[in-house]
Amino acid sequence: MKNTALTETHKALGAKIVPFAGYNMPVQYEGVNAEHETVRNAVGVFDVSHMGEFLIEGKHALELIQRISSNDASKLIIGKAQYSCLPNDDGGIVDDLIIYKIKDDAFLLVVNASNIEKDWNWIRSKNENGATMRDLSEIYSLLAIQGPKAIEAMQSLTSHNLSAIKFYNFIVGDFAGIEHVIISATGYTGSGGFEIYCKNSEVKQIWEKVLEAGADFGIKPIGLAARDTLRLEMGYCLYGNDIDDTTSPIEAGLGWITKFTKNFTNSEALKAEKERGPERKLIAFELNERGIPRHGYDIVDGHGKTIGIVTSGTMSPSLGKGIGLGYVPTIFTDINSKINIQIRKKTIPATVVKLPFYKH
Repeated sequence: MKNTALTETHKALGAKIVPFAGYNMPVQYEGVNAEHETVRNAVGVFDVSHMGEFLIEGKHALELIQRISSNDASKLIIGKAQYSCLPNDDGGIVDDLIIYKIKDDAFLLVVNASNIEKDWNWIRSKNENGATMRDLSEIYSLLAIQGPKAIEAMQSLTSHNLSAIKFYNFIVGDFAGIEHVIISATGYTGSGGFEIYCKNSEVKQIWEKVLEAGADFGIKPIGLAARDTLRLEMGYCLYGNDIDDTTSPIEAGLGWITKFTKNFTNSEALKAEKERGPERKLIAFELNERGIPRHGYDIVDGHGKTIGIVTSGTMSPSLGKGIGLGYVPTIFTDINSKINIQIRKKTIPATVVKLPFYKH
């Protein structure tokens, strides 16, 4: 297992450390529900340095990114980021990612930790015209400072006006006494905040100053378990659960990042799928009775016939009820449709709902 530059810091804070995507990662500190509430109501900081970062540069950089990604990266300007996915040749998804336009011919791609090697090999296999590729994953750390008080709590650490950075925009500037840090108004929680990209050698200083600056605002370190409940309340897809090599962006509800204004990997087949409509779709559901839906549980119809599978599920800390995502045939996907979740020997009724589960 690899460590992040902060693994020893997390241990000293009493974090429960678990193996995740090849790294020793903090899963929780004081408990999932308390950490979840901290992010929803105040501000929390996550170490997500296990994520991968690739720099793609040169005059063929945009051309390569356009070929491999579903979204239209030609729309990016310097200082803007874009959510996208890497379609495979078979109708599925290699990974989802965020693309940052750093300079005219330089893009930073942020990919999932468990897919770093797979994504690198995939992108390299499509790099026909010699764009320059650098894997910075082992050099860079990433902190996510998330919650409604993030701007106020962190403003003292930078000379830049944090409230001026719009959602999915970023700046490169000073932060916590370090120059040339990427301060990005992105995140995986739905409660606002920033993601901070810095070098491994800089992250300990930034982490300590973030906790110091946020102390009056109730900041706490947050683990991966609360990251999962927070993202699920927003209906954000998790690679390996809700999307993978066998799920298409169309059926996963990612049509909004799939732009047919250009050609990209498998775009013809995905366009045809969009036009005829997918046979199954990813739905969001809430349980109507007590119970916790879990990844891998069967979704059944009124006659007890299995119609799909739960891809993500939890007891929502904000709503106090069981929520989940899963794939079902299109006839069961209308809002307010009735389905059932098989939880061990019990069949629990559930209702298809509109995302997000959690609304501010």
